[in-house]
Amino acid sequence: MEISTLAMYHCLAFVWYFFVTYSITHVRTEERPSEVFLYGGQWKYLTVLNLVLQAVFYGVSFLADVLRLIKKLRCAKCVISSRDLLFSVLAFPVSTFVAISFWTLYTYNRELVYPQSLDGVIPLWLNHAMHTVVLPFAVLEILATPHHYPAKKKGLILLGFVTFLYISWVLWIYSVTGEWVYPLFALFSPAGLAAFFAGSLAVIVSFYNFGEFLNCMIWGQSKFCF
Repeated sequence: MEISTLAMYHCLAFVWYFFVTYSITHVRTEERPSEVFLYGGQWKYLTVLNLVLQAVFYGVSFLADVLRLIKKLRCAKCVISSRDLLFSVLAFPVSTFVAISFWTLYTYNRELVYPQSLDGVIPLWLNHAMHTVVLPFAVLEILATPHHYPAKKKGLILLGFVTFLYISWVLWIYSVTGEWVYPLFALFSPAGLAAFFAGSLAVIVSFYNFGEFLNCMIWGQSKFCF
């Protein structure tokens, strides 16, 4: 894909994610169900954090494209390294995890992740923008441009560290409020919850590996492979 076309795509993706993030963070307070958006606000939900992550990623990607267009290659190289690290370690695996885990649990029992009370607060298009569109965007990014993946050990350590931070945030919120971020967690014993978190980490690691595999297979160059 031409750099100018790529720049336009990344700019539009950034604007889209900025708009979606703005929309979800400006849901009118008086319309919110009492059990939603209390301690921690929207920032306790992985879905919302992922929207911010995607906006940052596409903003960095657009900056890299602009620097390449104006021939600032030394600066571009540094920004591209940041872009690739963001995409490989976080943007792709988190988006994939959000989309697949949400719709799997929603199909099983929506009350565990997205209570019916939210239907009157969050429009259908916004629900799909947060939980559905993120996946094709992630796949399209792999198709649009190659990404250099970090060494496997480094990538997995970074992914594990970010996962640990989010789990710690969830547990902190529970310790303060006595309420779980997602009703699903209330179904587990402490041991069961630990197993669930470990299983979730294993799933997101598999998505990291899948993204790396796709990147290698699509671009077919050894420097983009494992």
